[in-house]
Amino acid sequence: MPVVSLLIIAFMVFALVDVIRRDDSQVKYMPKLVWVLLVVLLPFLGSVLWFALGREYPEGGIQLPRPQRRQRPNQPPASPVMPATPIDTRTTEQQIADLDREIEEWRLRDEIEKRKKDRGENSDSADG
Repeated sequence: MPVVSLLIIAFMVFALVDVIRRDDSQVKYMPKLVWVLLVVLLPFLGSVLWFALGREYPEGGIQLPRPQRRQRPNQPPASPVMPATPIDTRTTEQQIADLDREIEEWRLRDEIEKRKKDRGENSDSADG
């Protein structure tokens, strides 16, 4: 048990020195004084939080080595990237107005077809 306590104290001291030596622009979420108090009052948790959240790492974080992907021998070539669909730049009101005109157009076409059928039936019955 004394070994664990010594490791926690060493971790706390390491975190405390790191907090103090950091520039203010490299400290995230809280001021340096609050981080120091957190590390001192909660040694293990404060130290873990400091290294996980409070410290700014160069180039966006800790660089971990990634395993390389193995290529499958019978893998088909990657499909080409499809172009993005065009974005409609009309406002909602313009789109609604266009839809209303389209609905009216279809209604008028249906009415014309109906009148053509009525005239065809009337002329057939007049001939007979």
